[in-house]
Amino acid sequence: MRDMTADAAPHRSRALVVEDERALADLVAGYLRREGFDVEVTGDGEEALRLARRLDPDVVVLDLGLPGIDGVEVCRRLRTFSDCYIVMLTARVEEVDKLIGLSVGADDYLTKPFSPRELVARIRAMLRRPRATTPHGSHDAAPFVVGDLTVDAPAREARLAGESVALTRTEFDLLAALAARPNVVLSRAALLDAVWGGSYVGHEHLVDVHVLHLRQKLGDTAERQRYVRSVRGVGYRIGAGA
Repeated sequence: MRDMTADAAPHRSRALVVEDERALADLVAGYLRREGFDVEVTGDGEEALRLARRLDPDVVVLDLGLPGIDGVEVCRRLRTFSDCYIVMLTARVEEVDKLIGLSVGADDYLTKPFSPRELVARIRAMLRRPRATTPHGSHDAAPFVVGDLTVDAPAREARLAGESVALTRTEFDLLAALAARPNVVLSRAALLDAVWGGSYVGHEHLVDVHVLHLRQKLGDTAERQRYVRSVRGVGYRIGAGA
């Protein structure tokens, strides 16, 4: 008789650790493995991209200061073919502001030295994020429409003039959070809570980074805001009207 237990095996999240400091890489990998992750480790940016294409990881822990191509370039290239979560590691506090300003597409940032337990907790929080941000949790909610943009949260699809828009998971979660409360101004703190989770303690400007990416993909600019609109000193909203 065929063993049916394999069919019922739960999905194991996949993590790729990209860190050239081997002791730190092994430490992080060890914590993730104890949490049930399948983990691959590399200290090389080019190899990281090859592994990411082959493994399709759920999360990448990515050091900024890699030899060869650095973490910023790896992150940029990753974002051309993967919507995995990316947590970037930096050696200096001031680099966080630089990275956020570069808008490289990471979902979170941690400064060394950091607690591996905190890193794992943040990754777990990201992976637990609900994938359909609809009012009252309804999976039958009608798609939200504003202008040429349609946001179908249960289907996790955004369409612009009938064409699907390729968004990362974080970009879609942010758009869906706004679409769940049309014409309501949501502060950065509220969006962090809705998208990154209430336990997130990182930089609020991370919201601005993902709004910038989202606007680029929707064909918006800071001067021409058709969909995601800024409310100075408060946050963002989505909906018709100025």
